[in-house]
Amino acid sequence: MGVRLMVVDDHRLLAEALASALKLRGHRVLAAAAPSAGAADLVVSRAPEVCLLGTAAPARPGAFDPVVRIKKERPQVAVVVLGPVPSPRGIAAAFAAGASGYVRNDERIEGVERAMMKARAGESAVSPQLLQQAFEELLHPAAQPDDEGARLLELLTPREVEVLMRVADGEDTRLIAAGMDIAPSTARTHVQRVLMKLEVGSRLEAAALAARTGLLDRAGGQTARATAVGPDAPAAPDAPAGPDASAGPDAPVPPPG
Repeated sequence: MGVRLMVVDDHRLLAEALASALKLRGHRVLAAAAPSAGAADLVVSRAPEVCLLGTAAPARPGAFDPVVRIKKERPQVAVVVLGPVPSPRGIAAAFAAGASGYVRNDERIEGVERAMMKARAGESAVSPQLLQQAFEELLHPAAQPDDEGARLLELLTPREVEVLMRVADGEDTRLIAAGMDIAPSTARTHVQRVLMKLEVGSRLEAAALAARTGLLDRAGGQTARATAVGPDAPAAPDAPAGPDASAGPDAPVPPPG
């Protein structure tokens, strides 16, 4: 029997993609929404059986405030958090807030579905592998953990960072061009270069990678700092539309040289 659920994530493209996949598997999706800051109001008003709540930073203070309110006002709603491999503190914070499960946001759809079913049945939904990884970090903390998000961010120009953020928000080439006041062919070229630099084959893969590594959160902070510099700061010039400019948005991206 299908689950009545809601999917909430700060990045609309990811929320809608997951919602579409679950609909195809027979579940009733009441809403797919962004940002997660408004999740509590939406969940309280719609009262699904399960809420899938995406977060890119489970250790951030206040990350699970929506869970606390949902469980206070709709205790029958089971909340399953979708996030990166967390620290033990991240998992503990999710469950302390009232979550019924924690699933990696790169988990296969079958794993997400199993977690939903267990949460609806009143069981805790967290994989032994995830717990093992978390407690391994607790027992043997890395002195200098690899920050994949920071590494990927360094590969992109400020223009490409803005394009990636717009891609993650579900904007197509036309909307990206209008929002950045550039030609569609230039926007398309920027998108192709982002995919090439991140070594992914589609916009959805780029958005998922950026969310999983925390790149989008870092990019948002970088954008805020750049804005604070003021309007007189020189803007990076648009890249000229190359020979691939006429290709469609789903055209294959050549492998990095």
